[in-house]
Amino acid sequence: MWVLSMLGALAGNTTILAIFAALVGGIGLFVAGGRANKDAARRAAEKLVAIEELLEMDREATDAERAARDLPDEAARQEAMRWAKR
Repeated sequence: MWVLSMLGALAGNTTILAIFAALVGGIGLFVAGGRANKDAARRAAEKLVAIEELLEMDREATDAERAARDLPDEAARQEAMRWAKR
């Protein structure tokens, strides 16, 4: 019985309720901040992969351009058509 009376006294005290609410809110913000950091790291990793793919595509295109530079016109057109179909 004394537990119920103690809980009733704590529930009636606005200062203790405010402190409890602040603690719960702080823990909630801490957890949400951790999730936000994980999401930001995941997005940064995805951007890095996309940029690396673009660089690789650029390197491949540059290599093909160098090779096509020395080709006669008809062979260069055939090479361009092969790349256009990709």
